[in-house]
Amino acid sequence: MATYNRDIVNFGQSRRGVLVRIRIGSLAVLGVLCCAVTASAQFQEKDESTALLGESRKHRWRAGVTVKAVGGPCSGIVATIPVPVDWAEQTVVISDEDVSKQARVNQGKNVKAVPQMVVNIRSLPSGQEAQVILTYEITRYSQIPPENPQDYKIPEDKDVPRDLRIYLAPSLPHIDCRDKRIRQLGDTLGIGEPYHWKRVEAIFDYVRGKIEFTKQQKMKGGIEALQEKKGNHEDMCFAFIAICRAAGIPARTVWVLNHCYPEFYLLDAQGKGCWFPCQLAGPREFGGISDTRPIFQKGDFFRDPRPDRRETYPLLPETLNGTGGRPQVRFIREMLPD
Repeated sequence: MATYNRDIVNFGQSRRGVLVRIRIGSLAVLGVLCCAVTASAQFQEKDESTALLGESRKHRWRAGVTVKAVGGPCSGIVATIPVPVDWAEQTVVISDEDVSKQARVNQGKNVKAVPQMVVNIRSLPSGQEAQVILTYEITRYSQIPPENPQDYKIPEDKDVPRDLRIYLAPSLPHIDCRDKRIRQLGDTLGIGEPYHWKRVEAIFDYVRGKIEFTKQQKMKGGIEALQEKKGNHEDMCFAFIAICRAAGIPARTVWVLNHCYPEFYLLDAQGKGCWFPCQLAGPREFGGISDTRPIFQKGDFFRDPRPDRRETYPLLPETLNGTGGRPQVRFIREMLPD
């Protein structure tokens, strides 16, 4: 049995989509549909509070898949495609859909997007093509740092909500907050600062000062980037997150078009949790961010949505499974002109 899997690390790398010819093996369709929700749980959360919102920008994003049966009929095809969702700093609606009669999709027209688009094609005769392409209107806001950062506290372990505890744990292999060197940094950086916001900022400035930004494509992870004193935007993000988690500060990755940055979680004076972004690669931005590119995912440890696979990813990929034939598959992921 052979199954298709593509790990998408950089959204928008191909404006024309990805065209591949594959032989797909058998897999329980129901299992994929059930596991899709589990795999996307990290970015299905609803943020109750975040940094103050600034100016907004609107985008149009198109995502989906086309499948053509080549070399015989195909059946039981299931494709999963990550799609943008609502966050405190982003709203998403479906503005258009193009769905072939052979295909079914778990998103309805004018309904806000869910974390993954799940496409089900029960049967596709040889030589025929089916497609599901949805267009999303995304309104993304910039974020402004709080007026009184000294009021925010690092949460005690008991005050971290259960669904956020994943952001205190390792996301191996790239974020290892249990490594001895990372734990030592988490225990010492900013420990003498007068308030907790400054302690997080000390971790931020340490990573920016320690790791020289480079544009290499391969992700090395936070530890290796700190050792070599250079890394790309992902490595810098992972290093900051690892140290934060070692210090008991929930932190996670925010994936935007061709980039990622971290955000950290603190409690306000009333004990309400708040997420704050920062920009490690490029202009210094801490506690707020001017970036208004669409957010595609939040999190950095996603399990493959297929029940027969055990892989994990820092960024959830597209997947496809089914039986019969050698289908031509093209995943669509592109930003449309304003």
